Amino acid sequence: MNLSDQISVTAQQHPEKTAYIFEGKDTTYQQLESSISRFADSLQQMGYQKGDHLALAVGNSPYFIIGMYGALRAGITVIPINPIYTPDEMAYILQDGDVKGIITMDVLAAKFEAISDVLTDVRHVIIAETGEAVSQSAGDFLLKRMKPFAKMIEEGSSVFSRPQLKENDTALVLYTSGTTGKPKGAMLTHKNLYSNAKDVADYLEMDGKDKVIAALPMFHVFCLTVALNAPLMNGGSVLIVPKFSPEAVFKIARKHGATVFAGVPTMYNYLLQTPGSHKEDFQTIRLCISGGAAMPVALLKNFEQKFQVMVSEGYGLSEASPVTCFNPLDRERKPGSIGTNIKNVVNKVVDEFGEELPAGEVGELVVKGPNVMAGYYKMPEETEAILKDGWLYTGDMARMDEDGYFYIVDRRKDMIIVGGYNVYPREVEEVLYEHPEIAEVAVVGMPDRDTGEAVICFVVSENPSLSEEDVISFCQERLAKYKVPVALEFLAELPKNTTGKILRKQLREQVAPSRQ
Repeated sequence: MNLSDQISVTAQQHPEKTAYIFEGKDTTYQQLESSISRFADSLQQMGYQKGDHLALAVGNSPYFIIGMYGALRAGITVIPINPIYTPDEMAYILQDGDVKGIITMDVLAAKFEAISDVLTDVRHVIIAETGEAVSQSAGDFLLKRMKPFAKMIEEGSSVFSRPQLKENDTALVLYTSGTTGKPKGAMLTHKNLYSNAKDVADYLEMDGKDKVIAALPMFHVFCLTVALNAPLMNGGSVLIVPKFSPEAVFKIARKHGATVFAGVPTMYNYLLQTPGSHKEDFQTIRLCISGGAAMPVALLKNFEQKFQVMVSEGYGLSEASPVTCFNPLDRERKPGSIGTNIKNVVNKVVDEFGEELPAGEVGELVVKGPNVMAGYYKMPEETEAILKDGWLYTGDMARMDEDGYFYIVDRRKDMIIVGGYNVYPREVEEVLYEHPEIAEVAVVGMPDRDTGEAVICFVVSENPSLSEEDVISFCQERLAKYKVPVALEFLAELPKNTTGKILRKQLREQVAPSRQ
């Protein structure tokens, strides 16, 4: 069984059940099933074959759901891309991912025209219409390759020759930033995605009565599994929020009687701080799910007290499809903990030799289960470094208590989590080193009240006229908004140890007082 086939089963069993609600309009499972098949058929008619790679760069909308499931049904591997990426950031993924087609929105068309010179293998750009006139930004590249999304559904057949999908066929390639500065493509199989969605749904007791709010970005694996795949494979309904805002979440929760909300800690903070919000806004919610970053215990307790709903904190990573732990619903929930093993997944804490440590001791968190990725796309050495004897080495330092609850203690990697998005210092540093007036740079993350963490950079420059505004503007042109430093400090030199390694801890301590 795979996700696409499961949609077909649900459509047969509950054809008139609501699959999703978008902008006030209900779409049934029968309608969704038809759109998925018609889109898959059109892809085949356009020449796409099993194993081809198709990029998906759209916002939270039915386009994402139909585009992803339709491509999967045709045996195509999907590469979701953050639509707010800059053209250069997209170009790397599209080239490295061997993409042959792109599904995107008309408002983003100009980004692909801007990098058309490197997209020589892209055959089609499938345009989801939102009302923006593409012709204004379309050059020869787009004009020769544009295909309307809606027309593909209209002209496709709901009965077509489905390719045989195997459980170990690659379904998605999720690009996640790496410490080398270049994103790595985690290859997730049909088995990975199906098993994690099923196990998460079972663990969180999701069923056909649930109405799950999808306010997280759909390209993010957290939303993909918890707020899309898990409810849809169980006959639940997805309440699509195009762009997160507390007002939008409260409105859709009240109007449609939402039962589950999934978000990152930053979202919970915004919901909590919204003037005039009260427990009636979430009165039908039975469960809130938090992930993407550690949730401060004070925030968790204040949120639960105000809205009278339990928040279950969990843990995951792209390479694990993503969930490995959740706080259980049937026994004690421990604030500050990421919970216990979900069904069919095993977590353990090991020392530097891979030996399991006893309860209470800190080591690296490693994971094993049917959800663990096949490897990194075209990166055998990186794959070998993270997958050892069937275990996925997460790079996160953790401990386990006597009851089997896990706690993240620190990150071995220097990853910064901004509003649930992963930012690696090296990726930002690589961009800054391109600036001709910058001699040395170091990037660290510091606690931030609004986004959880913020990107701070330290710069060494021989040019005294170089300003903070100049550097930040330079970054804004080359990086997604959440990766751009929010503050900068100029230093005569960066602190280093005897081997020349930059002392990031010292830099964090140096900036900490000014951020408190």
